[in-house]
Amino acid sequence: MQDSAKAVGALGRAAGLERAARRRSGWYARYLWVFAAGQLVLVPMAVLWRGPVSGVVFGVTNALLVTGLSVYAVRQRVMRRGFGMKHGMMMASWTVVFALTITVGTAVFGHGAPFAAVGALACALPPAVGAWTEMRGAV
Repeated sequence: MQDSAKAVGALGRAAGLERAARRRSGWYARYLWVFAAGQLVLVPMAVLWRGPVSGVVFGVTNALLVTGLSVYAVRQRVMRRGFGMKHGMMMASWTVVFALTITVGTAVFGHGAPFAAVGALACALPPAVGAWTEMRGAV
């Protein structure tokens, strides 16, 4: 009887930890929303601006965004099961879209504002979808 009571207690504590982890894992959705918003600034900057100054401004802005998000992520205590796989897939899909936008898209469509707007939305889509799915799973 004591063993079953201990097992029930352990299961209750595990369920409580899972609930706490789900509640506190909303940080990743905020992380992804900020990353998506950053794409709306960085992609047009990369597509429309030309010259060495634009490269420096793009690099510094991107470094600030990545550094800020990395510091924010490191300070979080909770990471849900499957976080690494989800983040890896999201970043891989963003990388493919970003690389295609900057290389192929710029070569084919040029440096026009309409292309920059569409490219920015396309690059913001993977993190936005990731944030949306994370918000649904955190409830």
